[in-house]
Amino acid sequence: MKAWIFARTAIVALGFIAQTKAQASIAVTSSAFKAGSMIPVQFTCKGANQNPPLEVNGVPAGAKSLALIIDDPDAPGGVFSHWLVWNIDPAAKQIPANSVPPGAAQGENDFGKPGYGGPCPPSLHRYFFRIFALDKKLDLRSGAKRSALDGAMTGHVIGRGELLARFGR
Repeated sequence: MKAWIFARTAIVALGFIAQTKAQASIAVTSSAFKAGSMIPVQFTCKGANQNPPLEVNGVPAGAKSLALIIDDPDAPGGVFSHWLVWNIDPAAKQIPANSVPPGAAQGENDFGKPGYGGPCPPSLHRYFFRIFALDKKLDLRSGAKRSALDGAMTGHVIGRGELLARFGR
């Protein structure tokens, strides 16, 4: 079962990367935690369940919008999406804690709800905070699921960055 989940995750990631254009590197950081460290409890289901603050630097000049995907590749059923946000202003340098960027749309997370759903694992898991710079604004309705967002972004990614963090026992 774990081999199948790993293979599925690798195929999805490789397929998405292969369908993107040449990409600039974007720096994604948080004032709440360092890369590779533990996510503070307030940003999880065991705390206030609010999104952590994020800083974004190095967005390519041609970007028309940004998309943010927070997911957990260690979930038992495969990659689990915690937050989907798109049509973020490419000039935005920060996403403050407990906020949605002005004018951005949010999708349905894998908890089945719109907006942010914090980490809530039974064991130690990894969480990837990924920013994608896009060459267009997405024509995608609020509440869309991950597959629709991935499809809308295909062929339009001109830059990306990620921040890895952990949470669990």
